[in-house]
Amino acid sequence: MMTRVLGARSLARDLGNWQDDSGRRSAARPAYRALAESIRLLVHDGRIPLGVALPSERELASVLELSRTTITSSYSVLRDEGYLISRQGSRSTVALPLGARQNGLMFRAHQPGSDGAVVDLSYAAMAAPAEAVEQAYAYALQSLPQFLPTHGMEPVGIGALRDVIAARYRARGLETSPEQIMVTSGAQHALRLLLNVLTAPGERVLVDHPTYPNALEAIRRVGARPVPVPVRPEGGASGAWDLDGIRSAARQTAARMAYLIPDFHNPTGLCLDASGRAELARIARDTRMTLVVDETMVDLWLDEPSPGPVAAYAKGAAKSEVVTIGSAAKSFWGGLRVGWIRADPALITRLAGARAAVDLGTPVMDQLAAAHLLTDDELVLARRRAELREQRSAMLDALADRLPDWVPTIGSGGMSLWLRMPAPVSTALAATAPNFGVLLAAGPRFGVEGAFERFVRLPYARTSDELRRGVDGIAAAYETLAVDRELAEPSLVV
Repeated sequence: MMTRVLGARSLARDLGNWQDDSGRRSAARPAYRALAESIRLLVHDGRIPLGVALPSERELASVLELSRTTITSSYSVLRDEGYLISRQGSRSTVALPLGARQNGLMFRAHQPGSDGAVVDLSYAAMAAPAEAVEQAYAYALQSLPQFLPTHGMEPVGIGALRDVIAARYRARGLETSPEQIMVTSGAQHALRLLLNVLTAPGERVLVDHPTYPNALEAIRRVGARPVPVPVRPEGGASGAWDLDGIRSAARQTAARMAYLIPDFHNPTGLCLDASGRAELARIARDTRMTLVVDETMVDLWLDEPSPGPVAAYAKGAAKSEVVTIGSAAKSFWGGLRVGWIRADPALITRLAGARAAVDLGTPVMDQLAAAHLLTDDELVLARRRAELREQRSAMLDALADRLPDWVPTIGSGGMSLWLRMPAPVSTALAATAPNFGVLLAAGPRFGVEGAFERFVRLPYARTSDELRRGVDGIAAAYETLAVDRELAEPSLVV
């Protein structure tokens, strides 16, 4: 079987600005080492697939404008660390070192140290509210016998859960019937089903920029092309979303679908206001584009709640143009793989037909547990919001103390801060931080074509002590990059 070879230009694009913006490096971090660390990060991020071959040394040296000796030394480091496997008579292929394991957005390799204490800030997810989740599964176990005489497979979900989800939408001002709900195995599964039904290879899908990395990957996996429209934190609740840009991009690209996160946006935490939601609904109507709204963070408001579902602002026939994705994962626990789609019944029918090629339904036990949690959830959610407020404050205090020249976007909810750094070193920082006990997802993971090298997402979904320790580690890693702060570019927002 022929080994797939990664193109040098593709690798250069994903590497972004892996050197500092002045083009200088300290003696402690020569070019070959910096390049090896950046390639290693791309492997952990999943942007370099396992089993592919890296570009030839000559080709990569030409594209990066480096000496071939530098590339040879970088590849040697990667071989020594177990990231490249060489076989006689064939190209070296990308691998993970022995002992590496998957964790969130990244693969987490074993870290040195006596206690192995690592603060993992590569994902935004809280630990479970243990007592509430245990009670939910106890309830599910008691309710399970009524389903045992059946085949247990329901492509659109069990009635009890669909009733609860529909009632939650009605309580938020959006008339919804159970026939408009499909239960999925998480929000990512919901998005993939929608992409399979609503798009075709080569078609454009509008996205927030930055946006959720796994959504970008899902769009690419179906052969569609993400079209980024900026989210500008300085624009305020409505101005952060370039609504004119969304309308213009929809018309110019003839996009049939947009994927947006207006509720406590990941990664910025921003929330689109009521007038912006009404305008989004009008754009969907005028361009006949299906607007897929990701509400997975909607329960995690910290300063004020969401103005209501975007679908509630749609009028007349436009109501069918707005589809909503929800999930129990962020609100309760990532291990509870239950999500849902709210859409026109005709689209639900199409999705159910397409789902048969993927799976035959979400596990009944998980659905029953989710129904129990969602029926009476306010106490649990209030506690989680209180925890997140406290943790957000702890992280902001630590950043002000250790990294005062980093500029955070402080959204009104969600689980993360989006920070602008003085220099475009996000990929290098994420590659260096594990040496200081911290795992990060580099800013370009949240963008298209290597954008956001000047940004990094820092989730505050860990304990306050862990967050303070994490910021200490990030500050130490940042210092080792030897970035000349005085030569950094003027503050920009991408």
